[in-house]
Amino acid sequence: MNSTTEEYSYNDADSSYEDILKLHTEDTHPEHCREAACIITAILNVIIFLLGITGNGAVIWIAGFKVKKSVNTTWYLSLALSDFLFCSTIPFIIVRTVINHWIFGLVMCKFTSFAMFLNMYSSIFILIVISVDRCVTVKFPVWAQNRRTVTKASAVVVLVWLMSAFLSIPAFRFREIHISPTNAIQCVNKYEHHHTTIVLIRFICGFLIPFLSICICYSILICKLRVNQLSKSTKPYKIMTLLITIFFLCWLPYHIVSIIELNQSKHGHNLDIAQQVTATLASSNSFLNPFLYAFMAKDLKKKLCSFLSKIESAIDEETRSAFRGTSITNSGDHRFSTAV
Repeated sequence: MNSTTEEYSYNDADSSYEDILKLHTEDTHPEHCREAACIITAILNVIIFLLGITGNGAVIWIAGFKVKKSVNTTWYLSLALSDFLFCSTIPFIIVRTVINHWIFGLVMCKFTSFAMFLNMYSSIFILIVISVDRCVTVKFPVWAQNRRTVTKASAVVVLVWLMSAFLSIPAFRFREIHISPTNAIQCVNKYEHHHTTIVLIRFICGFLIPFLSICICYSILICKLRVNQLSKSTKPYKIMTLLITIFFLCWLPYHIVSIIELNQSKHGHNLDIAQQVTATLASSNSFLNPFLYAFMAKDLKKKLCSFLSKIESAIDEETRSAFRGTSITNSGDHRFSTAV
């Protein structure tokens, strides 16, 4: 993800990346990272990469191979895969930040941007799916017990990834190579007259509609649980609440700055630092999720020493307590348990 989201125009628009590189290599002397904001951004990205690869790799291993496959582990495995994919592209961004020069070619320029928004859309869509899934298991427990299967969950995940990839196409399509005034090759967005449309679609589909959908689902869920006192374990709901809260705190500033940028002529160069900060904050969401699983454990003193076991415990509890205590009474006598 390139933290700079400005639009550029250049005379070499019809040239290939190789032609641009050939024309400018000899005279390219970009200024390396010296400003405090640049150095801090690079350091934070290194931390995000290391923690993101380690944490999400652990979740993928545990959810994919260590615990029993279930609908819940399918959701969290998808989240971890999305975050892991994005974190794997961060080294390219670190190098670009440090040397202030894009050396990885046009394809990787496009792919890193695509991976960022694929991660954004797939993460929020899975959070919506989980929220709806929670509502269904509470309001229709018997139906959920009979129809809620890993195969169907996997099909939903595939659909989510296809939708996310489709909405991320503009990030690939409009990412281009640009020669800066200092003769450095930069990987930037060249939206032209599509800029407003793309930013608004991202905000509406990647933030506003998901936020409203999740709020509605959780309002229904909380009311149902309070009235019937169905849930004995609140940990799964605490984990989901934290996942959703962290996602919106990480991504809301990015969307705000993107919308402000639409009127950049009034703000000029002042948005550069804001773009770097909010883009890095958005990236941080990719390493926070697995740590939420571990830190939700009760034994706070041992969480650093038993990180992997706590992730496994949190994910496994999702499987065991999704339906635990969820019951309905039929004709006053028949109680149905929907424990998975």
